[in-house]
Amino acid sequence: MIEDSAADAELIEDALKRAGVDIVTTQVDSRDTFARALSEFSPDVVLCDHSLASFNMHSAMQLMRKLRPAVPLIVVTGMVDAQLAVACVRDGADDVVFKTQLEGLPGAISSALKVRRDLEKLSPRQLQVLQLVAEGYSTPDIAKRLQLSSKTVDTYRTELMERLGIHDVVALVHYAIRAGLVAL
Repeated sequence: MIEDSAADAELIEDALKRAGVDIVTTQVDSRDTFARALSEFSPDVVLCDHSLASFNMHSAMQLMRKLRPAVPLIVVTGMVDAQLAVACVRDGADDVVFKTQLEGLPGAISSALKVRRDLEKLSPRQLQVLQLVAEGYSTPDIAKRLQLSSKTVDTYRTELMERLGIHDVVALVHYAIRAGLVAL
């Protein structure tokens, strides 16, 4: 949980416990502690206030795409602003839940995990290829970036499409966007 207010973190935890969600959390409030938590704590989901004094949701998403791209991020914010919510989703957040409406958080977590569940079928290299395809890179560009042959990249793409049950590149890109692997 990326949150700089212990009181807000406690409210969020209490709301989840009341809803019957079995949770174990660690609270962080900086880029360094978040990076360490992603490596050591290995979260199933990240709950993030949209903006802290020294760290924000956008920076968190960039770090997650590198270290834990299959983990969903849900923004839990006190700010009730439609433009903020849209910006967060465009940056890759799976959902936005307002702190005044925490009863919606368990459903948001469940939905985010369901969308991301299929990513567990992919190897780390297949996940990299998926991200790069969704970002618009061509097969030769991906091959160059990953220091692979174009044929190997094609094989990874074919295998990941089979594992996800997706049959064309457009649907693959849509899935990657919905799963938060790339920003809109």
